[in-house]
Amino acid sequence: MIQVIAGNKGSGKTKRLIDITNEALKQEHGLVVFIDDDKRYMYDLRHEVRFVDAGEYEGVRGATAEVFLGFLSGMLSVNFDISLICVDAFLKLIKSTPLEETEKFFAALDTLSQHSKCSFILNVSCDIEQLPPFVAQYVI
Repeated sequence: MIQVIAGNKGSGKTKRLIDITNEALKQEHGLVVFIDDDKRYMYDLRHEVRFVDAGEYEGVRGATAEVFLGFLSGMLSVNFDISLICVDAFLKLIKSTPLEETEKFFAALDTLSQHSKCSFILNVSCDIEQLPPFVAQYVI
């Protein structure tokens, strides 16, 4: 399952994602991972959440959507216990790929989600009305 939290900068998307992440610990059967582009929100998450600063990994921050998909796939390939991955600042992490060109990414992410039984929640800084249809279908 893929879910998207969308809205303009300053609309409370990150706070909502942090709340969802912390609340998910009560319901998820596996590990919960929170990926961000820096450590800014690390201490807002419960200690049971595995925090990943993607900016620490050369080639991931600001890379293409395909590189980021490989990063996610790699996480899931070495840890079958991950059941939820929450991604803040999604567009910063795939800076080299415009949102309009991510249709293949979302299709591959959906396949990865089904195969790995892992859900994804992405925080997308974009007005909901401007989202491409293949992204808008996932908005919560």
